[in-house]
Amino acid sequence: MKRMPRILLVNKFYYPRGGDCICMINLEALLRRLGYEVAVYSMVYSQNLPSEMSGYFASEISFSDGLKNKTRAACRIFGLGDIKKSFKKILNDFRPDIVHFQNIHSYLSPVIVKLAKEYGCRTVWTLHDYKLLCPSYNCLCQGKICEACFTDRFQVFRRKCMKGSRIASALAYGEALWWNRKKLQRWVDTFVCPSSFMAQKMRACGYDYTKLSVICNFIEQDKLDFFHSTEINEGEKSGYYCYVGRLSEEKGVRMLLEVAVSLPFPLYIAGDGPLLNELQAKYSSGNVIFLGHLSSREIVRLVKHAQTMVVPSIWYENNPLSVIESLCMGTPVIGAEVGGIPELIREGDGMLFRMGDKEELASAIVSVMSKDNVDTQGIARRAQKRFSEERYWVELKSVYDL
Repeated sequence: MKRMPRILLVNKFYYPRGGDCICMINLEALLRRLGYEVAVYSMVYSQNLPSEMSGYFASEISFSDGLKNKTRAACRIFGLGDIKKSFKKILNDFRPDIVHFQNIHSYLSPVIVKLAKEYGCRTVWTLHDYKLLCPSYNCLCQGKICEACFTDRFQVFRRKCMKGSRIASALAYGEALWWNRKKLQRWVDTFVCPSSFMAQKMRACGYDYTKLSVICNFIEQDKLDFFHSTEINEGEKSGYYCYVGRLSEEKGVRMLLEVAVSLPFPLYIAGDGPLLNELQAKYSSGNVIFLGHLSSREIVRLVKHAQTMVVPSIWYENNPLSVIESLCMGTPVIGAEVGGIPELIREGDGMLFRMGDKEELASAIVSVMSKDNVDTQGIARRAQKRFSEERYWVELKSVYDL
């Protein structure tokens, strides 16, 4: 009988810190249920989930704790230090057939992709941000969408795009030059793009289209069961709309609040971030309620009872899980027409508005909030099929060449 292939999953953190981490944790669970032998590789970190492979993890580094630690972190970017030794050890001991990378820049290093390829593994890399195209990850400059580095990486240094720091931007520039497209394409068999938008940007920047595969993220079955456990009946929507996410400039939440103060509908804001105190002091009222950080169960109850959820982003969102989860709960989404958001919101699942257009956003909110009958069950049914584990695995299995 042919041996089941061993699969090594790699991400810089191993706890539900962000979308990249959640996607890897969900994929690990799915692969184990399917009977595959799976191992994980990450960086040592106090909040990591327990793992029998943690002894192999790369040592922890920090970009904020003194000159010595910052120097170690800078070396890690270029694949120096102990990263090669620890990764070679897990390759030799686990002997994977496939290595699936997620978010590895900075705290790990693309050098491990080279090592996996040299070991003879099939290499797959899911892209959760625009790091391979934009050295500062997010295609933003001074709060506005920017593609200057698509053709001239030096712009990240000239404009101090990394944290407004000349030193951090110099490191980002050097990193982009060292781990360039020519090297990465040689070492990676397939780049998985969660949105067609990202794949289009990769192609525009010269990446070989034969190495690009578009596979939308999925929602794990356990979470869908969790959604069902808090089922509400038709007509039980509570007459409010909501925003769930990070309170930062690129998320467009400031614009949403500027619109919300002129509308008669209650808006609930769930999340934390650098703008929380400022926005709360300026906009908190009887119609704008800040909830702060919520538990998973509290978020589900909030979103499921909402008339709609708004995603007002002003940057190139890739494949936001917040949109996917809202639709799987049967709650329509009003989303900015930017990045990968329009690919997720189909007719009957919500509305799109021009990014940054307050009048269109207000009109969309009024339109959705004024609807008497929303087919919540239909929205949920369609979404749960589109974003299911089964659909994801069929597409990923082809990329794995199984």
